[in-house]
Amino acid sequence: MTVERVEIIVEEPSAEAALRLLVPTIVGDLDLQVHGYSCKDALLKGLPALLRGYAKWLPDDWRVVVVVDRDSDDCVKLKKRLEAMAAEAGLATKSKPKRKRFAVVNRLAIEELEAWYFGDWDAVRTAYPRVNANVPSQTKYRAPDAIKGGTWEAFERVMKTYGHFKTGLRKIEAARRIAEHMDPSRNTSPSFCALRDALAEMVAD
Repeated sequence: MTVERVEIIVEEPSAEAALRLLVPTIVGDLDLQVHGYSCKDALLKGLPALLRGYAKWLPDDWRVVVVVDRDSDDCVKLKKRLEAMAAEAGLATKSKPKRKRFAVVNRLAIEELEAWYFGDWDAVRTAYPRVNANVPSQTKYRAPDAIKGGTWEAFERVMKTYGHFKTGLRKIEAARRIAEHMDPSRNTSPSFCALRDALAEMVAD
């Protein structure tokens, strides 16, 4: 079945800003809506009711994609929590389809959205040319999803080192500027690739 529309649910405005630019580069001109919450807690609190609402009217050719930062949570437990919310609403997920069909895709940013920036450093350098090209070759930044001590904090430290965001990372601004230059095919963040591949598979069906 051809997917006609994708509704993406994210936990914060910076993720909303990034995905509004990024997703069309993966799915083309597919009808797309990105809904952002104010924070992760708000998303997790509001998601069950939102999914129950979708379950009442969601067309077969629509998909709902939920993207949540792992932060310091156990990724297996967090994914199970998201899957349980969908199941309780009566919606099949990509992980647990019904008759090979699903309505919901749950994906985690590990540990945060900023890991995806480390995964496409060329995009960061295009948006912020003073940043050193060799940052991803440093051991502590080589694996974007395994950066220790908080990904956004690490990204902020690097940016400050090269004269950007001296008063603190402006997340929405960075999301827009970097996402504009990101190439999904070259990103080395496994969590980004998992989202990218799920979106690509949907439009390929």
